[in-house]
Amino acid sequence: MSAASRTPLSAAVAVATALLLSACTSGGVSGGGGDTNFIMGKDGISTVEKGKRDPAPDLSGKTIDNKQLAVSSFKGKVVVLNVWGSWCAPCRAEAPNFQKVSTDLEAQGVQFVGINVADAKESSALAFEETYGVTYPSLYDPSSRLMLRFKKGTLNLQAIPSTLVLDREGKIAARSLAALSEEKLRSMIDPVLAEK
Repeated sequence: MSAASRTPLSAAVAVATALLLSACTSGGVSGGGGDTNFIMGKDGISTVEKGKRDPAPDLSGKTIDNKQLAVSSFKGKVVVLNVWGSWCAPCRAEAPNFQKVSTDLEAQGVQFVGINVADAKESSALAFEETYGVTYPSLYDPSSRLMLRFKKGTLNLQAIPSTLVLDREGKIAARSLAALSEEKLRSMIDPVLAEK
């Protein structure tokens, strides 16, 4: 690959990283253009009815504790994807809620996976997990490349934290572009968990 052909990708990654570093919001930002079939609820949680859902992109790579992980390996389970950064105050606020719900729902076939973005050092992400007692795995995505794999309109690079719930087929069923209380997180997961 020539230097000229790498430039657009490098520029895109730099722009995405800059947006993420300036982002960390308390939410309320739309997901942008693109037909993703999301219907916004009064609680700020968007859902997609069964039969109209898009599959999640390939989300695989190294975790912050240097293991390999592929989200597709959890097919058959309801998967909760949480995009976070150790530098993000709303992420710190919601972390205990996510850990509690993860522990409570693990036996019911719910798997939590974090996507750590824009943390230049893995040690920062590891310290975050230790501080908040997070035991589920997180993919390490310092350049936010995994975020760029989502269909346009699914996620907003400026909305950190963001959460997606994938159904048992690995399709995107629900989304929040804001920090979640324990109650809101459960209300996002429960309908997908109840699906047969």
